[in-house]
Amino acid sequence: MSKPKIAIVSFPGNNCEVESIRAIKNADMEPIFFRWNDDIAKLADIDGYFIPGGFSYEDRGRAGMVAARDPLLTHIKAEAGRGKVVIGNCNGAQILIESGLIPHADELEMSLAHNVSDGEATGFINEWVWITPSCAQDRCCTSNWEGAMHMPIAHGEGRFTTKDPSLMEKLQSNNQIAFQYCDELGFVSEDSSVTPNGSTLAIAGICNPEGNVVALMPHPERTPLGDAYFKSVKNWIESHPATKESGVVKNNNSQSITLPERKAEGEELFIDTVIVNNEERTVEQAAKALVSDITVKQLRYIKLSGASLDSVLGKISIFNPNKETAYIRRGSVFTKWNADTKTEDEHGSVLDGIAILRRDDPDTGAAEIGKGTQTGICYVCTGATNDEVQKTDVMSIFGNPHASTLELLV
Repeated sequence: MSKPKIAIVSFPGNNCEVESIRAIKNADMEPIFFRWNDDIAKLADIDGYFIPGGFSYEDRGRAGMVAARDPLLTHIKAEAGRGKVVIGNCNGAQILIESGLIPHADELEMSLAHNVSDGEATGFINEWVWITPSCAQDRCCTSNWEGAMHMPIAHGEGRFTTKDPSLMEKLQSNNQIAFQYCDELGFVSEDSSVTPNGSTLAIAGICNPEGNVVALMPHPERTPLGDAYFKSVKNWIESHPATKESGVVKNNNSQSITLPERKAEGEELFIDTVIVNNEERTVEQAAKALVSDITVKQLRYIKLSGASLDSVLGKISIFNPNKETAYIRRGSVFTKWNADTKTEDEHGSVLDGIAILRRDDPDTGAAEIGKGTQTGICYVCTGATNDEVQKTDVMSIFGNPHASTLELLV
């Protein structure tokens, strides 16, 4: 029997291709390197797909958001519907979650959100952890091993979470929680010493109902200790042949929604960039795929509480006057901060358009500024109507509803 062929799918910014190729080879499979813009005909006889780690599109918007909306995912979803293996590790997991392909392939059901410990943001985590299968060895395409496996994690957004109260119960009852963080003896715990990113139920990885799609945050490809993970894939492919016809794999549903309104209150800062904002441009391009005439302006948002305006704008880590411009809103009045004189000049509104505020949970930027402060990202949309913008698939570009809140600034 010929070796299974696994496509290593690389988006701009991924950086784990080499170790992923090595791990596939070590499992006696044939890796096929595939760039996101290669001819899709190259995938004609592929047996499975592996989306590696890294920072696709520099995590613009949020980790995995842009790549998840690439046309290539439509092909991968169809292949998953045929029963072919689709695995995403770290950034690959973020892409699969954001695409809606996993857990159930019908909508955006959860998030790989910012790491937290005891309710506080931890930032990027780079350390070794232990994981163990939480399901039967034949439940999914990467679970045919037992015990505790030691491997590294390296991510800033790896916390499995959802705002759907029934989803975790559904995942548990259907044995879709495939891997959990544990200690070296295999005991699972949500304690930060075992699960450093705050993942709900100590989840390290999940599978789809059929078991052929897996999203895992740690990196078994970075160590020979993870070889059993990839050997499971080979065994699965040989015992689970793909079908000729694709099953029903739905795209994310698009429904009209009405955002809650957020009125001006206290002192609010809106910080713009003088230089080109690549994240702003990339988020706009993602939105244009759904609303062709939309333009997006991205501003950082800070609502002050307990900290003076000049102290905040005088801190270079918060505001850099060499590349940023700050605007202050008090009620309906806007001013522009003069960094040279430390005074304010009259200015018109910078929210001329549909202004959407995204605030992440937890608020990862507030701790540096002061207790009670609120931070977020403001997207000012023009060239589109409220009806066009306020749809679930458009809103999911600006913020994952399972890790953040969206409000309409008025």
